[in-house]
Amino acid sequence: MLTSLALIFLVGLALAAFSARLGLPRIIGMLLAGMLMGPYALGLLDPSILNISADLRRMALVIILIKAGLSLNPADLRRIGRPALLMSFLPALFELLAVVLLAPRILGISALEGAILGAVLSAVSPAVVVPRMVALIEEKRGTGKAIPQLILAGASLDDVFVIVLFSSFMTMAQGGRVGVSSFLGIPVSMASGILLGALAGMALARFFASRYARGKGIRSSIKVILLLGFSFLLLSIEDALEGMLPLSGLLAIMSMSLTLAMRSAPCVVDRLKAKFGKLWLAAEVILFVLVGAAVDIRYTMNAGPGAAALITLALVFRSVGVLLCLPGTSLDRKERLYCVIAYLPKATVQAAIGSVPLSLGLPCGSLVLSVSVLAILITAPLGAILMDLTRDRLLKAEQ
Repeated sequence: MLTSLALIFLVGLALAAFSARLGLPRIIGMLLAGMLMGPYALGLLDPSILNISADLRRMALVIILIKAGLSLNPADLRRIGRPALLMSFLPALFELLAVVLLAPRILGISALEGAILGAVLSAVSPAVVVPRMVALIEEKRGTGKAIPQLILAGASLDDVFVIVLFSSFMTMAQGGRVGVSSFLGIPVSMASGILLGALAGMALARFFASRYARGKGIRSSIKVILLLGFSFLLLSIEDALEGMLPLSGLLAIMSMSLTLAMRSAPCVVDRLKAKFGKLWLAAEVILFVLVGAAVDIRYTMNAGPGAAALITLALVFRSVGVLLCLPGTSLDRKERLYCVIAYLPKATVQAAIGSVPLSLGLPCGSLVLSVSVLAILITAPLGAILMDLTRDRLLKAEQ
């Protein structure tokens, strides 16, 4: 395992630097490193690290979500309430409907299989989007109209909506029944995650401000460890309550860090953000290299041009969904275009659930995995490149 970790860091950073020298986003090099070293190419990574790959990717995602929560401003969230809520489901719904309508004609599958494929494809990638929005907030670019906050909030909720739909469609495909309660799980998952996270954030803020903590002079490094411990506990609670109470652990983590930021002194929050920024340097490499390692590039050969056409058309529908979320806002055409671009990349969710239909023996499983892999290879680099190239042209720096 140590050799594999060494390869992840060294090869991942080397190819990331090479990508940056070419003017490309660093994550492209990291994804490529994972695909080359993964079990479907050179097979350089130890099976022991691949067996815990999902947990490691989740841990890395936790770090950037904590930093995102610490960077959010509650006043901005109140200002973008309605558009952020619409962004959490409308673009994904438009993309899913496009796949349901077009996949039977293009790929020759049933409407239910199209719904499963659409649910896999329609999730935006928080791993690609969140770090860029956090960077925009820190640089105060687009923050005058709370654009990165809007995208950050919507993208964080988007995955909850999509995963609940995916679970429902999978139940239907396996002959089970899906009732209204399945879809009620979406708002319940969001509300319970936000509430539990807020309670955890208040508890941490009270402890950090207590006489005991001040008397002991608890260092920022210890606070980081406590934050990580609470975050992993929230994810464990989500797993423990599965089937009983819908709860979004990732949303709870953002809520916890946001509440902590609201109830703590600015100097404390700034130190925590700096610490998590440094942690992200290592976590980013682990996340994207392991996402790349999870991509079975052999399945791209099975997807064919029809799958590429379907992904492209679905993205057009998704873009229309994003634009329909923004009427009534003060965003101009350039800023709305940036919102469309930020909602293009897919990687994390597709790598996590793209293989589930195949593992459960569904007839469409191989096709779903093939199209998922192709979607990652097309949209993750495309979205990252476009976000990085257009940010200065489309978003205004706050004066």
